[in-house]
Amino acid sequence: MSASGGNKAIIAALAANLGIAATKFVAWGFSGSSSMLAEGVHSLADSGNQLLLLLGGRRSRKEADREHPFGYGRERYVYAFVVSIILFSVGGVFSLYEGVNKLQHPHPIEVWWLPILVLIIAIGLEGFSLRTAVHESRQHKGTLSWVQFVRRAKAPELPVVLLEDVAALIGLVLALIGVGLSVITGNGLWDAIGTLAIGVLLIVVAIVLGIETKSLLVGEGASDADLAAIEAAILAGIEVERIIHMKTLYLGPDELLVGAKLAVHGEARLADVAAAIDVVESRIRAAVPAARVIYIEPDVWVDPAEAHPTTEAIVIRGLD
Repeated sequence: MSASGGNKAIIAALAANLGIAATKFVAWGFSGSSSMLAEGVHSLADSGNQLLLLLGGRRSRKEADREHPFGYGRERYVYAFVVSIILFSVGGVFSLYEGVNKLQHPHPIEVWWLPILVLIIAIGLEGFSLRTAVHESRQHKGTLSWVQFVRRAKAPELPVVLLEDVAALIGLVLALIGVGLSVITGNGLWDAIGTLAIGVLLIVVAIVLGIETKSLLVGEGASDADLAAIEAAILAGIEVERIIHMKTLYLGPDELLVGAKLAVHGEARLADVAAAIDVVESRIRAAVPAARVIYIEPDVWVDPAEAHPTTEAIVIRGLD
């Protein structure tokens, strides 16, 4: 995912959420609707989310140093994890608290038209934000479904913004239903139920995002398609006889580490082996541009089935 694409979606979401949060709090102040208060906190939390994502993207561009020799690319995962767990959870828990309080002390909504007007405008603004996120994500998801894109994306910003916007739209609809039923029936109980539904929604989204970003923090390897492309690039020439074993790891959303032990010709000179490794590395980078850090260990392949019995005994004793 390009940083510019992610930043464009984040900035669009930030601008929408700041304006929406202000109008929701104004509407809450005049109407006393708990759904509006919960939605105001939701939008405020979303704004904090986007600021954290921008900060994570900025910090991830720091140059590698002695303490962090592979760079700071994973800063983006750390801030995405903070967004998914802390801020969403805080928003969700606050909404549940406010909903329970409104259940215990229900009261009718005053100036009923104001929260409804604000919610309708907010739905339009959130729809614009979601449209921007979908447009920026479409060019990166390829043939993947949206669920697969959220689960497999190595750059966390667009999936986070997508889920934020979807959750925001659903929350606004829930708030509109709660406020509308309260106005029609004159019973503030429906407003409380809408607030509780918003809280449950935020916590569910927090859990989903937490699981996905936790996987990125632990460390994910290349996708099946990229692994196949790397293997094909390694074996495309005559420099390598076979791949003995290979491992990959994303150091950041745009930086893939490739470590491989490759079988080369046993009679080759050291200078020829070094030149062959350079050629293989060039092919890997051409096939998968994200593969920026490559470590290759040359070795001589010995088929265990054809190994000398003495050698097999040594290997067995060594394993024991």
